[in-house]
Amino acid sequence: MDETARTDELQLVERLLKAHDVLMNEVGKVVYGQKEALELILISLLCRGHILLLGLPGLGKTLMASTIARALDLDFCRIQFTPDLMPADITGTDIIDEDPETGRRTREFLPGPVFANLVLADEINRTPPKTQAALLQAMQEHQVTVGRQTYDLKPPFMVIATENPIEMEGTYVLPEAQLDRFMFCVRIAYPSPEEEASIVKGTTTNAMPDISRVMGADELLQLQRIVRGVPVADDVVDYAVRLVGASRPGYSSHTPENVAKYATVGGSPRASQYLILAAKARALLANRYHVNFADVRAVAAPVLRHRIVLNFRSRADRIDADGLVAEILDRVPTERT
Repeated sequence: MDETARTDELQLVERLLKAHDVLMNEVGKVVYGQKEALELILISLLCRGHILLLGLPGLGKTLMASTIARALDLDFCRIQFTPDLMPADITGTDIIDEDPETGRRTREFLPGPVFANLVLADEINRTPPKTQAALLQAMQEHQVTVGRQTYDLKPPFMVIATENPIEMEGTYVLPEAQLDRFMFCVRIAYPSPEEEASIVKGTTTNAMPDISRVMGADELLQLQRIVRGVPVADDVVDYAVRLVGASRPGYSSHTPENVAKYATVGGSPRASQYLILAAKARALLANRYHVNFADVRAVAAPVLRHRIVLNFRSRADRIDADGLVAEILDRVPTERT
């Protein structure tokens, strides 16, 4: 890399660091609390990933996604998932268009709502698996195939999906293959009493906060490239791989006893990739151009919690994936043994 390009990159990183604080302030005008979720959404954007927000209705998941899109000046589209939603309602479909003068008919593709920079898949688990699967190709390949024609999605492209707890009426389990496409799974908790009071005060008046543009799509694309260029030591990569390996029953000597007892499936190689990518973005946001073990550990829970498939015994013993991830972090040393 020549000196001019290096200088441009450093200036862009400085712009990111300044924009990071401004972005949090702008989003904080309408989204109270949820700083961890907002941080992980930004990291996911920088890594070209997708994110799943898990929480009860009314906790601001939809508002969070739409506000970030406004602050980053991204094309935004919301898809409300319902039991009668069809795959073509997401991807788009071919239509027959007739010229009123000549009467000639031509086939034309009508793009669906997935053709946006930021797509909000609202209550994704309220639609059957067939329709959920319509997002798989878009999320993995950033392409959509309709009939025999494949269409590219305009970068940057990100899916933010919201999901209600599976115990609620009218929901479907997301297939493991689709869950694995999400970089993070973030649990959205109830706000604190102070945050809830701010929510009530801010949403029961006529005042509407004005969200300023913080950064544009072109800058975001450049930052995505810079994130992938952040160097990572072999020891850190090895640690990430061993963490993921320990989440697989019977795979690693570091696998905790409870993982072998309560889990049926652990993280795939995609989990290792996302651990390193997220750690790179986290390091950059901390104004570091190198990745350490703490960066990997900090993102382990949102990367692994939805990739660890629990068995029936776990529910009887009240064991969740977060508890198993904590055991993995305690068990796996940073140095290879």
